[in-house]
Amino acid sequence: MVRQMINIVYREVRGLHQAAYILALFALASQLLALLRDRLLAHHFGAGAELDIYYAAFRIPDLLFVLIISASSVYVLIPFVSGAVANGNKLEARRLLSQVFSLIFLVYTVVAVTTFIFVPSILSALFPNIQDQDTLVVLTRILLLQPFLLGISGLYGVITQLAHRFVVYALSPLLYNAGIIIGILFFYPTFGLAGLGWGVVLGAVLHFLVQWPLVRHSELRINFDFDFDWSRLRSVLAISVPRSLALSMQQLVLLALVALAGTMATGSIAIFQFAYNLQSVPLAIIGVSYSVAAFPLLAELYSSANREKFALHVLTALRHIIFWSVPAIALILVLRAQLVRVVLGSGEFDWTDTRLTAAVLALLSLSLVAQAIYLVVVRAFYAGGRTRIPFYGTLIGSVLAIASAYGFLLLYMAHTEARTVIASFMRLDGVFGSEVLAIAFGYSLATILQTVVLTWLMGRVFDIPLRTIVRPLVLAFCAATVGGLAAYVTLNFIVEGIDQERFLGVLIQGVLAGIAGVVGTVITYAYFKSRELHEIYTSFHKKILKTDIVAPQEEVF
Repeated sequence: MVRQMINIVYREVRGLHQAAYILALFALASQLLALLRDRLLAHHFGAGAELDIYYAAFRIPDLLFVLIISASSVYVLIPFVSGAVANGNKLEARRLLSQVFSLIFLVYTVVAVTTFIFVPSILSALFPNIQDQDTLVVLTRILLLQPFLLGISGLYGVITQLAHRFVVYALSPLLYNAGIIIGILFFYPTFGLAGLGWGVVLGAVLHFLVQWPLVRHSELRINFDFDFDWSRLRSVLAISVPRSLALSMQQLVLLALVALAGTMATGSIAIFQFAYNLQSVPLAIIGVSYSVAAFPLLAELYSSANREKFALHVLTALRHIIFWSVPAIALILVLRAQLVRVVLGSGEFDWTDTRLTAAVLALLSLSLVAQAIYLVVVRAFYAGGRTRIPFYGTLIGSVLAIASAYGFLLLYMAHTEARTVIASFMRLDGVFGSEVLAIAFGYSLATILQTVVLTWLMGRVFDIPLRTIVRPLVLAFCAATVGGLAAYVTLNFIVEGIDQERFLGVLIQGVLAGIAGVVGTVITYAYFKSRELHEIYTSFHKKILKTDIVAPQEEVF
């Protein structure tokens, strides 16, 4: 039995849809653990000062991760390593991975030690309204271990993805959340908020350890190698630096938004982070799964100059992301209160916290399609070696996101009548702290605009006929409308007969309405003979019959 489980975890998986569905399945499991993690945090602390400290402590380590550690990510290294392997030079590929690891180790050690020393001054400038600065400093210093551990896991991910071992790769984030949950349940009672930090570190250790058995026996296994081949490393850095800077833009945006939330009512940071985490669930299941599954193949196709299939697989990923994510937005908008209450509504997390988090979730989810498409578009640029375009696009989008959030906040606070109307529309009458809505709306608006521009540029640069996704987009909107209406009608039809004051009542209400919404969505897709629905059915059918799943070989351009 144990051997069978090991074989399943480390088995090879090929085919875009098969890999995407496996990644999506594990992403769902990981996100369920993440929701359990957030529920435990909400139960113990509510949307209060402690969670403001906890979430604020992540900002500097996460920024260092994308600035330094992301240079070793799979999306940078896979094209180099796969090219060397394809040419029969596995020793060169192994040396490259080892030297990147050694360089990252040196650079991050220096930066982390420097940050460790000066972090009290940095945090007091970023979060002056947080009263318990000592705890914030301790927690941030503990979390400085996380980026390096995840960096090791990222290098391991290059090897596991090239070996098409998507199951073990997808298992890593699940174990990461398991470590955090252990920290909440067992470390926090003994060590306080610092225990939450050690739980995160444990999760990061588990993140790379699960990949270690495969890497240890691989011909590409990683060791320390300080005999740097700078000509080779410069080629990697020429791509990785713009990518790291592009990723750092996202973390800078989150840092700025969290800092803005820190100037608002106590608990605003926690409210925003809870909502952001909730909207990240469908994003991880849909957008991340398809983008991760597609990237190795896109890099291989582009390096072999197979432009037609490159365009085909990009469009396939985009069509299926649209298919899933547009209806997901409609269901989130309708069921937002039920989602938040079921996931987080426990202990110290009261009804006011629920209403605020649900409203922020609704605004953030408006950009769900854009966020998912962005993941694929950026990876298409990386696979094609065009890192400058996503960098500049992300830079402009990041500036726009911060400016939009700040601008909408000023407008929201300056116009009492408009604030009253918006609060009423979002069902926040009489709720203190509704100004957090401004940063969520600003973020979504900027994300949508950024993705539209980058997608258009991708079509121009790689000669991808984006007009082919217009019909799937229109069809998805129709299915989302029908599904959303079905969920809304069901929700209002059964609301009188169910006790909404109890967890079970809210759960039943949300589940029944959700089922109605899904049924309405599927019927609409089937009525209009959705190509994506047929491909999904075919993929699962072939999977049951043990045949490989690949992207369709013909596309109407």
